[in-house]
This record gives sequence, C-alpha cells and structure tokens, in this order.
Amino acid sequence: MSTEPKTASGQPGHAKTETGKILIIDDEVSICELLSIILKKEGYEVTTSTESKHGLLLFQTALAHDPFDLVIQDVRMPDMDGLALLKKFKELDPSTLSIVITAFSTYDVAVEAMRLGAYDYIKKPFDNETEIKPTVKRAIQFRQIINSFANKENPDKYQIGLPLRMIIGSTPQMKSIYELIRRVAQTDSTVLIQGESGTGKELVARTLHYQSSRLYEPFITVNCGAFTETLLESELFGHVKGSFTNAYYDKKGLIEVANKGTFFLDEVSELSPQLQVKLLRVIETKDFKPVGATENKKVDVRFITATNTNLDEQVKKGLFREDLFYRLNVISIQLPPLSDRKDDIPLLAGHFLSKYNKMMKKEVSEFTPDAMEALLTYHWPGNVRELENTVQRAVALCQGNAIHVEDLNLRLEPLAVESSGTDGDLLQGTANLDKKMEHIEKIYILKAIRSAQGNMTEAAKMLGITFRSLRHKVKKYNIKI
Repeated sequence: MSTEPKTASGQPGHAKTETGKILIIDDEVSICELLSIILKKEGYEVTTSTESKHGLLLFQTALAHDPFDLVIQDVRMPDMDGLALLKKFKELDPSTLSIVITAFSTYDVAVEAMRLGAYDYIKKPFDNETEIKPTVKRAIQFRQIINSFANKENPDKYQIGLPLRMIIGSTPQMKSIYELIRRVAQTDSTVLIQGESGTGKELVARTLHYQSSRLYEPFITVNCGAFTETLLESELFGHVKGSFTNAYYDKKGLIEVANKGTFFLDEVSELSPQLQVKLLRVIETKDFKPVGATENKKVDVRFITATNTNLDEQVKKGLFREDLFYRLNVISIQLPPLSDRKDDIPLLAGHFLSKYNKMMKKEVSEFTPDAMEALLTYHWPGNVRELENTVQRAVALCQGNAIHVEDLNLRLEPLAVESSGTDGDLLQGTANLDKKMEHIEKIYILKAIRSAQGNMTEAAKMLGITFRSLRHKVKKYNIKI
C-alpha cells in the first residue's frame, strides 16, 4: 500500500525547543507516528516523512534557517536507499547526526552506516525505553555540545580535545555505561574508571567532562606511569624557583592549570605512597602546596581517575591507600573488554573505516564476509585500541575497495582462545566435551548465517541440515539474527 508523504511537526511559528529538533524518515506510517508520539512526549520538536526524497527536501529547506539536530531514518526505503540518503545528508552538512533504524540485521549494513558517518544504529524491533529514548538523548546532548562550542566567541580555543564522536556501542553493557555517565556527568563526584588497556577509559573521562557544567573549562590528563616520582610531583603540583637542582623558575602544576575544569589521572595505581597522600589532601581540602612553597593554593577541580589494575587487590596488599581508594571510588565505571561486547565490533570497525578513509583519502567501502568473520572471532587482547590499529593498517594496505582477511594481519585462533588450558582440564577431570562441541557448532552456525547474510534457508543448506533444525539450534544457543 502506498502512502503520500506525511509530515508532523511542532506548532508553526513557535521557537525551537530547547531539547532538540528531530527529522524522522521511515516508509512505515506506524513507525513515524510511534516515534513522533514517544519523542514529542520527551519534549523534542518532531517532523516526519514517509519518503526519502521528501525527507531530503525537508532537510535542505531547514538547513537555510533552522537545521535539524538529529535525523532518524530507516535504511531500506522504496524511493531511495537509506544509506544513499545518509550520504546525501553528510554531503549537505558534514556535522549531521543520523540514527539508522533497520529490520535487516546484517553486519554489512551496520559497517556501511558507520562508515558513512551514522551516529548510531538500531535494529527493529526496538525497545522505546532502553534503545530509542537513551540513544536519541545521547545524540541530542552531543549536538548541544557541538553547538555550544561553535557559539563561543573563540571556538578554536575550546575545540581542543573535543571528542568528534561519543562512545560507540549498543550492547547491554555499553547501554548501562551510557546511563551511568548521564546520571553522574553533571555532578562533581570523583569517578574511578576501571578496565583493560585499550577499552576507552580516557574517552569515557572526556565524555564525562564534555557532558558536565565544566565543559568550557580545561580537561587535563596525566599518565601517572609515564614519570618518575620526582617529575610527577612537579608536574602535578608545580614548584617554586630554587626548590631543587635545575628549578630555575616557578612552575605552575597541572592541577592548578585544571582549575574550574576536570583533572584525569590515568593509571592512578602507579602513584607512590607520598603522592597518594598529597592527592588525598587535594581531593579532601581543595588546596595543595607546590614543591618548595610555604603557602597553599586553592583549586576547584573535579577528579576522574583510571586504572587497568584491581585497586581492591592493591589496597589489600598494602600497595594503595585505603582512604584514597574510597575517595576516588565514589562512582565506579567498569569497562568491559571488547571480547565481551563483540556485537559492537561491526559498528566500531565501520567507524574506524570511515575515519581512516578520510585521513588517507581512500575509498575502501566494506569488509569481505571472511574479513568480518575474522574480526568477530579474534580475541582482541588489545581491545578497541587494537581494533582501531588493525583497521587503520588494513585501510593503508588495501588495494581495492574491500578489506580482505590478509589485509587485517591477525593471528587467527578463534578456537584456541576458548580451548586454552584444555590439557589441564583433562588432567583435572574438568573438561566438558559436550560444551566444547556446542561451542564449535555455534561458531559454524554463526559463520553460515553471516555468509548467507541472514538468510536462514540458505544457511541451513550450507550446514547440511533442515531449516527446522537450524531454527531450533539458533533458539537453543540464543543466537541473535
């Protein structure tokens, strides 16, 4: 059934709402109506269209006087492919934020959407409370940050360090982290971010800063493991002339430089006992004494710290002060390793593909199915940082428009990681053959479904089993299609 373009917007003549202006483009009238109702109740000004070309016209018209803050669009539209539409939006306004919604959950679509610069990607059927509302809120907050920086008298001064993109991920673990960031960003509580190296601890710290009331003030970061104890004390607290050999002039400490802003201490577990005492005092009293000084200095700083070690264990071993740990750990954010959020790999890979295409002036458009399979089965000991480096290298080496397995240069051992320690299991009598066989079966099912691009009938043929048997196994292993 065909429908005429349908538009629903806020009352004409009214000023733009403070919460944001949203354009929704979906060929299903019911989706447009549902999203419009949901988002209007949240306070957004909403305009909808059921045709891509009509939506593009609305977008172009608004650019001249009152641009949309966010576009929510279906990826499969009858009159123009949704990804082509996303590309048009980016050509008209590179700062456009788009959320792509689709019933087609193939990894290719996610990668291409992120490569073209989509802000996020949501699969149908979606949940209004846990997916639509929080994703839209994050996007609008990000738009407001960009707009507020652009409206400053000297925007270049304030754009230093501004993250071009907030944290990427749609797994339940990441959604809970987004919600926690939203709740604590506006407070001045100290935050301890824990996670393996490469999981994005500094990005979380920056996001907390740029979503806080301190966003126009400095964001200063120091890696505690990069300095000797003496040098780190001088870097953090500063020193006065003559306080030690080669102290030829007064030096302002970075904590003082961060006044009114946010101070991020990475690898805080590397602090010596003496510096732990001085940091505790700053947090408790908001004052400190530079090296060699006789008078204290007052500061107003929010502290965010991070570590890839277990501080609880460090405290138990007497290597980290218990009182400082409690001061730092008012709010705790635990970042999962990439191996625990593999559904985010296509989104991250697409984002990095877009980033390095632009940087290297290349036009690599996709990952081959085998290359994506390799990314999904690799164990990623270096987490998101390793994934980014892998995609960067692959874009540099790629000679065509698609990245192949050989471009990734990964040591592919998809089963070795899961079966590590098998000999020990056998010796101890704890090996579970059924579980090992189920794991192998699940890998083959996933590979077949991805190779068939979600076509279950075709996947069943590849595996040599019936459609009904495949459907049973997909349900048994809770495989997301």
